[in-house]
Amino acid sequence: MNTPSLQAHVSPEEWQLRLDLAAAYRLVALHGWSDLVFTHISARIPGPEHHFLINPYGLMFDEITASSLVKVDQDCNKLSDSPFPVNPAGFTIHSAIHAVREDAGCVLHTHTRAGVGVSAQQAGVLPISQQSTFVLASLAYHDYEGVAFREDEKPRLQADLGDKNFLMLRNHGLLTVGRTIADAFLHMYIFESTCQIQLAAQSGGVPLTEVNPQIVQGVAHAMKVQTGGMGGAFVWPALIRKLDRVDTGWRA
Repeated sequence: MNTPSLQAHVSPEEWQLRLDLAAAYRLVALHGWSDLVFTHISARIPGPEHHFLINPYGLMFDEITASSLVKVDQDCNKLSDSPFPVNPAGFTIHSAIHAVREDAGCVLHTHTRAGVGVSAQQAGVLPISQQSTFVLASLAYHDYEGVAFREDEKPRLQADLGDKNFLMLRNHGLLTVGRTIADAFLHMYIFESTCQIQLAAQSGGVPLTEVNPQIVQGVAHAMKVQTGGMGGAFVWPALIRKLDRVDTGWRA
């Protein structure tokens, strides 16, 4: 897109956040989770202001670079010059969560076939895989109210999410919250895998074996052991190396 680099015009902290968020967009595309130019990943810029980075609306996820990301306020108003438009309606869900969750450094939302497919099932996520236990330990649901652009939906969405990190938007898709971009991405990887496994298991047309509920209760500790207490930061460097083997253009 030949976007001029912003590295010399923003703080080192913001530039690193831009790099991580651009990487997340590229990784979402690489894993096949994108929906053309729709859905968003938002990241809060460190500091007392509620400022965020979000995708330039109209770009494919595999086109996004660190410098093309747009800085916006809580109402999705642009805070710096950018040749790209933003989509305030698409930021509604994200702004609602960022407003009440100080720990929400990143909010990631997808419309994958597996995610929407399971979101349409009355039972939601079933405890039938190891991946599902991680999701069920911190899962909430929000009923579909139409395309999410109305302000009056925000309080209900906030109440439904509460302190959970996985949100299934009924008939709509998946959403994850993370303290960091790496955490939100790892959460989505697990969430998406859970839904794909569930649909695959159900396609066999035979009764499914469910995980003992007591195992779900102790899964938070198990997740910490798996990542050495680092969460998404444990896998993020490997994901960046994988992305760089494909293309380094996202760093621009």
